[in-house]
Amino acid sequence: MSHTSHLVHKIRTQVEKLNTKEAARFRVADNLWESISWADFGSEIDAVSKALISNGIGVQDKVGIYAQNMPFWTVADFATQQMRGVAVSIYATSTSHQADYIINDAQIKVLFVGDQEQYDNAIEVFDRCESLTHIVAMKKETHLRHHKAGIQWVDFLETASSDVEEEFNQRINDANFDDLATLIYTSGTTGEPKGVMLDYNNFISQFDAHTVLVDFNEGDVNLSFLPLSHVFERTWSMYVFYNGGTNCYLEDVKQIKEALVEAKPHVMCAVPRFYEKIFSAIHDKVAKAKPTTQKLFHWAVGMGKKAFDAKQEGTTLGTFDKMKFNLATKLVLSKFQKLLGGNIRFMPAGGAKLDPEIGTFFHSIGIPIILGYGLTETTATVSAWHLNEKFYTNTIGTTMPGCDIKIDEATGEILVKSKVVMKGYYNKPEETAKVFTEDGYFKTGDKGEFDEKGNLLITDRIKELMKTSNGKYIAPQLVEGKIGKDHFVEQIATIADARNFVSALIVPTFESLEEYAKEHNISYSSKEELIKDSKIIRMYESRIEKAQHDLANFEKVKKFTLLPKEFSQEKGEMTPTLKLKRKTIDENYKAEIDEMYAASR
Repeated sequence: MSHTSHLVHKIRTQVEKLNTKEAARFRVADNLWESISWADFGSEIDAVSKALISNGIGVQDKVGIYAQNMPFWTVADFATQQMRGVAVSIYATSTSHQADYIINDAQIKVLFVGDQEQYDNAIEVFDRCESLTHIVAMKKETHLRHHKAGIQWVDFLETASSDVEEEFNQRINDANFDDLATLIYTSGTTGEPKGVMLDYNNFISQFDAHTVLVDFNEGDVNLSFLPLSHVFERTWSMYVFYNGGTNCYLEDVKQIKEALVEAKPHVMCAVPRFYEKIFSAIHDKVAKAKPTTQKLFHWAVGMGKKAFDAKQEGTTLGTFDKMKFNLATKLVLSKFQKLLGGNIRFMPAGGAKLDPEIGTFFHSIGIPIILGYGLTETTATVSAWHLNEKFYTNTIGTTMPGCDIKIDEATGEILVKSKVVMKGYYNKPEETAKVFTEDGYFKTGDKGEFDEKGNLLITDRIKELMKTSNGKYIAPQLVEGKIGKDHFVEQIATIADARNFVSALIVPTFESLEEYAKEHNISYSSKEELIKDSKIIRMYESRIEKAQHDLANFEKVKKFTLLPKEFSQEKGEMTPTLKLKRKTIDENYKAEIDEMYAASR
């Protein structure tokens, strides 16, 4: 292993080395961020570690973090690791019932919470959680409701005993690569969540692979807006601190547009939906612009594409083309780059498929995306686009260093063997055994194939294939990906199982839809009335048909229903990672679905 430092020791080294330099930053108001030095960051981590030891947290005991992104999230995480505990992440959007399950399954003793909502959920289930002793409010404005387990962050730190110093130092010295670092519960679209056991070998192996893949160094700035409770953002943010970077925390994802301009990050992880929305918004705006503006836009993006292609082929632009590319950058492309802060060096993307056209577009405008593929069980990335090599935007890249990926000959399933693969599912040996082959490969649940150049392609999600009554197999993610990149579509759920054609439930992007209604003089008194307007329905019919132009006829959505409200976790329709729970959606919208098929019976 090229890195010799355990994560705990590496963070302590960075604290000592970087001291007064900036470790973290968080947004407190428009264009106003507060900074935390490495020295203060380290002091806070030590204080929490000592408080945890003083309150009976032993080696490999579980500590929960149930909060949105904030510096204290990472402080609690690193503090738990430092005293050899196991940090268990719970999505801030999880319901009290979901939190209850994880607290009891992991036997969490101390739970750190973010907003009032998470605190209230925690005290609601407290009496059903025998292991839980403390609920620590990370925000001072949280009302403790006079609950016996509730305690403010600063008060919790004061519970640290003066005689734990020796134990504190001993645990740091005893840091072990085989210790569990965390449990991350996979939400799953069916069944109960499973706690993925990740140790320090998993994380350090992933860090080693990333060091080969990307250029991120001391002092570089990252903007963290995806949930830290997810393996993607969590692993990357740990890597940021491991390398001495500055992590900027954004609690409210609705402020991402402003935060990018203010924080000016070098890197930011995002999901494909983020890029889809930007792509769609840009092209929609250009479509409404003057013909000269449209022509300039397409010319500039074309020059960007020419430069991207040259880089891919390992060549350079000619003198005249280089002049045109520089002009295109000055007049057009730089404006798009400034929308993302102006300093982006690369943007990791994962969690779903990215349309090749969108990936190519962002590289053409000078925003390099690194699309990766992986799972919680593989500590995130196992394949990715390699920016220093030729990659293909219709694939999910080539195998990461240290990973062995093969395709099961019988089923087509993607199999992975690597040091990044989990130890197993916590308290679930039978479930663990099911996801490993006899020769030790992890079964991803995704079907895929390698092309002749060694690029990995995902073809289907094994468990999510739908079969129509005509015997045709439908990959819902493929259909949803085509339609979902339209900026008028916020959410889409495909219906096809045991039906004679494909239909869909669609939640509009109401901000865009209401603007469209205003432009076309469509009056309405409610969202329900708006989505029933014949002009609106015809507009969606036209856009959906256009989006599906390259799908087979049997794959195309023939009918759809517009919904006035988003699918939600509260109604059990989505997982904390925002994946659709199709069975619940089918049940909750049975009447709407039946109506779409009524005429065809």
